[in-house]
Amino acid sequence: MKRIAILFVSVFSMGMILTSCGGGSQPASDSKTAAGGIPADIQAMMPKGEQIYKTKCVVCHQATGMGVENVFPPLANSDYLLADKSRAVAQTLNGSKMEMTVNGKKFTQEMTPQVETKEDAVAVINYVLNNFGNKGGYVTLDDVKSIEIKPRTASPAK
Repeated sequence: MKRIAILFVSVFSMGMILTSCGGGSQPASDSKTAAGGIPADIQAMMPKGEQIYKTKCVVCHQATGMGVENVFPPLANSDYLLADKSRAVAQTLNGSKMEMTVNGKKFTQEMTPQVETKEDAVAVINYVLNNFGNKGGYVTLDDVKSIEIKPRTASPAK
């Protein structure tokens, strides 16, 4: 029993030594990656992104990310989405009235703002970038720091 305890302490200590050295060739943030090379802080926001998607986005873009033919564009394997991740964050925050061409098809349906914070927009876009067959990498808050959150206009009372 004593040998097992000594072995455990030795292995644990060696692991601590190896991880604390780090080789010195990578920035500290790169050493904190989760599965698939995605940084741990990005991976940690995936559940929040999934919740936002299932609450706000699923109605238009569907549970499969395939959208609604000729009305709401697909997010699955979307060339438009993958071409500009920061634009995706901006549209999630501020909405969009732009005509867009996604995978060769034109879409003109207005998208209303879906979230109120950059953190929420980054979380849901990272979720989409890594689901529905997408291998889109990720976007960070630093990547979108220059995006302005536009004021929301109140709907007229009826």
